[in-house]
Amino acid sequence: MIIFETERLVVRQFTMHDANEFFRMNSDPDVMQYIRPVKNQQETDHFLQANIQLYQQQPLYGRWFAAEKSTGQFVGSFALIPIEGTDKMQIGYSLMPEFWGKGYATELTIEGLKYVFTKTSINIIYGVTEEPNTGSQNVLLKAGFKEDEVFMEGQKRLLRYMLEKEQWLKEQAEGYWK
Repeated sequence: MIIFETERLVVRQFTMHDANEFFRMNSDPDVMQYIRPVKNQQETDHFLQANIQLYQQQPLYGRWFAAEKSTGQFVGSFALIPIEGTDKMQIGYSLMPEFWGKGYATELTIEGLKYVFTKTSINIIYGVTEEPNTGSQNVLLKAGFKEDEVFMEGQKRLLRYMLEKEQWLKEQAEGYWK
């Protein structure tokens, strides 16, 4: 099922047919550097099944497959998921290294925000990055997020960003993203 599209990408639900790509992404130490520990094949298969099962419980949220429209090639994933241990929702993405530096992260985030604020009841969305992940911080700032909080998670210093629907609507009305 297609969730949303950007100019160059299609974002859809994962299926079990995507297990190889899901493993390739979740086992790559460069991709996972600021996300979570790498996983082996068995762990990623289980993680993929759990993500797919969540689609039935929460059809508007989840981790989704992102592919190039022109080639169908797996680019990475986009997520709309809870911040662990809170009732706050966050967006996130992970891209395969061959797609870094092409503007896909910003493209996914900007269109992802459109999805969040027009298809769900979320009024405040968050983005969380590790302090050294300046690339993702720049993406969030380009998309209109503002710095919200700095906190520690174990030994990691995390930066949380937020964007309110009201501010996003104002920027849309002013033609900020046209």
